[in-house]
Amino acid sequence: MSNALAVVILAAGKGTRMKSSKPKVLHDLIGLPLISHVLSSAKELKPKDIVVVLSPEQKEVKSVLDGCHVVYQVNPLGTGDAVKAAVEALGQFDGTVLITFGADPLIESRTLRKITDARNIEDPPDVVVFGFKAPTPNTYGRLLQNSQGELQKIVEAAEAGCINQSIELYNGGAMAIDGHKLPGFLDCLEASNSKGEYYLTDIIEISNQNGGYVSIVEGDETEALGIDTQQDLAKAENIMQSRLKSQMMSKGVSFVAPETVFLSYDTKIGRDTRVHPHVVFGKGVYIGKNCEIKSFSHIEGAKVGNGSIIGPYARLREGADIGNEARIGNFVEVKKSQIGEGSKVNHLAYVGDAEIGASTNIGAGTITCNYDGFHKYTTKIGSNTFIGSNVALVAPVEVGDGAIVGAGSTITKAVPEDSIALTRIETRQVSGGASRFRAKKQSKE
Repeated sequence: MSNALAVVILAAGKGTRMKSSKPKVLHDLIGLPLISHVLSSAKELKPKDIVVVLSPEQKEVKSVLDGCHVVYQVNPLGTGDAVKAAVEALGQFDGTVLITFGADPLIESRTLRKITDARNIEDPPDVVVFGFKAPTPNTYGRLLQNSQGELQKIVEAAEAGCINQSIELYNGGAMAIDGHKLPGFLDCLEASNSKGEYYLTDIIEISNQNGGYVSIVEGDETEALGIDTQQDLAKAENIMQSRLKSQMMSKGVSFVAPETVFLSYDTKIGRDTRVHPHVVFGKGVYIGKNCEIKSFSHIEGAKVGNGSIIGPYARLREGADIGNEARIGNFVEVKKSQIGEGSKVNHLAYVGDAEIGASTNIGAGTITCNYDGFHKYTTKIGSNTFIGSNVALVAPVEVGDGAIVGAGSTITKAVPEDSIALTRIETRQVSGGASRFRAKKQSKE
């Protein structure tokens, strides 16, 4: 027997119960399409080949299937028929064929490895089935075992009314099958069920009838969750979020209320960082060590250096690069900008397409005017610079090191280093003017 491994991912289901125009396997889970999670787990096993079975209407799914063979199941005649299409693409294959499902994203690579490893023994089973215990059967297929615990057959949920014995384990979907025998098993399938489909699960009986045997690898029910509805997707999101946060906490990240925080699949957070309630991390976020991320902040595509404080109510957008020991405060938005070490943008400011040096203070209400309706321009602010409140910096413009810009100024020209820039007009006061103004207005009423 060859130790080679091929993976077949069945993803031809139309997903009508999702009530969406998007193919089911392209719905996002922690920032990645469902099928990408399955692919990631499969690739960790380093298979010789990966074949993905789609329906002809799902060609857009190919965009996330780099390095895979794609075949199409023209007529939806069940899982057995779908695997036939994949086997034709594999050709003669004498190793193990791992079957999994594109809308079952929670099964982990370590579980898939256990399933495939169960065939790497001297007298290997024809088939290894992923099974699990559950308090209620729901729509799970039933694993029927004999008195010795050997798997005799799998009964699909739609046919479960005929079962007259107690059930301990349910079908988790994934299977590892002898690649040499698989084509023969498929040829023996019959569509003699209520749906008129070819059930892949019928190969259990076929193997037993031909002198083979089938073993079970038991796992957790959560890994068997298939996504068929929006409710399933929300449940899977909750499970994956819990996994990610648990992994981070085990590495020294602190979450005040983890159930209120949302991470992405690629979120990186350093040790001793404290995340307050109601924070959202989008894709591409790196948070350094010893940071504090305060409540109601939204961070995506951004990098935050060690020891920085973000929020509350801060928004860091794509390209925000916050230096060490910096402060980004409440109602501050930063986009495609570098904020130097120790600099502060504490409240009510917009910093876009900017480069800000170290130890600089940006006052409340300050904005970088980076867009003229046609193009984006850059604002450069040096180190040890003070920008007063309600300043408009009209890009492209540069403020030198150590300069001071007075509150309420509109800066359209370069400010040299160590200079003071002030565009405020002189205040004019008219004694008694307020009373005369009111009297004039009242006389017209």
